[in-house]
Amino acid sequence: MRVELREALKRRHSIRLYTGEPVSKDVLEDLIEAAIAAPSSLNAQPWHFHVALGDARRRVGEAVAQSTRFLEEYAGVLPPGMLEKAAAFYADLGKAPVVIGVSVPDSADEVELINFLVAAGAAIENLMLRATDLGLGACCITAPRWVVEEVKAALQVPADRVLAGLVLVGEPAEEPPTTERRRDVVTYLE
Repeated sequence: MRVELREALKRRHSIRLYTGEPVSKDVLEDLIEAAIAAPSSLNAQPWHFHVALGDARRRVGEAVAQSTRFLEEYAGVLPPGMLEKAAAFYADLGKAPVVIGVSVPDSADEVELINFLVAAGAAIENLMLRATDLGLGACCITAPRWVVEEVKAALQVPADRVLAGLVLVGEPAEEPPTTERRRDVVTYLE
């Protein structure tokens, strides 16, 4: 089902459960085309997309699953049941058939690295909006930071690049509940 941008913005939710059905390479190319249309500081276009399918997807999933051992640190701050839910999700990534790692060049220049990461975030959002437009589900995750070296190895991300995040993509197996959006997020100045 195709949707207008306003509708895609409303419908875009983080999908955490997928049917496991494969996503065609043509559709993946379409998603990447949307991602690379994102803005970047000085038109640097610093992103690289590491698309894991099949066995590569399984290896990424195994690397991410190692992060569950670090979730215990958050037991006291998470709502009841959330720890178990998060652990189950990281164990199989919601059966997403595609995991896309987004990397940017590492930089000793803090401003440059921030610019690269902001650009990667814009590319990820474009990708997720296009997925919504195509009727697919997507979810961006950054929690595997605990095991980032293992995830980078599984995605074959070179050592001189920083992993900005992972995007899961697939046919949604759930209709997520509507999330109430905060309204206290803007200050107008004149």
